[in-house]
Amino acid sequence: MWHQLLERIKAGNFQAIARAISLVENEVDGHEAFLQSLPNGHTPVTGITGPPGAGKSTLTDALIGYWTTQGKKVAVLCVDPSSPFNMGALLGDRIRMSDWYNHPGVYIRSLATRGSLGGLHPYIIEITAILQAGGFDEIIIETVGVGQSEIEIAGLADTTVVVVVPEAGDEVQTMKAGLMEIADVFVVNKSDRPDADAFARNLRLMMAPAYQQDKTIEVIKTVASQKEGIEALVLAIAQHQQHISLTERKIWLLTERVYQLIAKNRMKPYDKKKIYQQLQEKAQTEQFNLFAFVHDFSNTGNA
Repeated sequence: MWHQLLERIKAGNFQAIARAISLVENEVDGHEAFLQSLPNGHTPVTGITGPPGAGKSTLTDALIGYWTTQGKKVAVLCVDPSSPFNMGALLGDRIRMSDWYNHPGVYIRSLATRGSLGGLHPYIIEITAILQAGGFDEIIIETVGVGQSEIEIAGLADTTVVVVVPEAGDEVQTMKAGLMEIADVFVVNKSDRPDADAFARNLRLMMAPAYQQDKTIEVIKTVASQKEGIEALVLAIAQHQQHISLTERKIWLLTERVYQLIAKNRMKPYDKKKIYQQLQEKAQTEQFNLFAFVHDFSNTGNA
């Protein structure tokens, strides 16, 4: 099954791509061997991040439109925040990008964070690898927009686009350290609003130290709803991706993922229901000590 699925993915079959993502998300038997068989993908990944309400989805919609007119195949991952209680999500990006769901050159997948920190999905690296095997020319990942905690996108994306609006002066100042670290391109969206020019100018001044470190961060003004400034943004992304390398931050992200996978494999022998049952009994006693319980359970499987 998995071999046939991979061949269909390589042929660009959207149904096969969707099925593979679902099987990996649900950890179906054989998914690890399937992931190990994936070819090393080279499709550039553009991350779209920034505070809520900045227009990330509208900007993504405009980028899809531009690239498809050039005959490119585009894959989009839209990550929405999950409820901390039932792990469900609104997945509202489906509404904003509804024009593309039947387009033969566009694949869109909405994902919930499922409680994952960093504004992404717990299987984002695996899902991106599947898309890179699917013959796409561009991959866009739009994050949930939770602010400075979205550092993870910088490790995954080849180019990280940070979207802000002219009114976000104080907010940008608050998030300055995190944004300066992850931004490869700044987009001042909704730049038809008052003070957009002054805001963009101040943003360039704030980034002066970054220029001294030989990292040129472009500031692009757009009105995504009117498709204004999109060509300049596409050019800035393309120029940045001419110098793609395996950066230190990407190595750190991969290190974290390797650590998580090893920890998950080591935890397989432990049954959470069994832990729960034993805690029900032990936690009510006066002698209960959480750390002693963990020590005993991890060594014997019983506390």
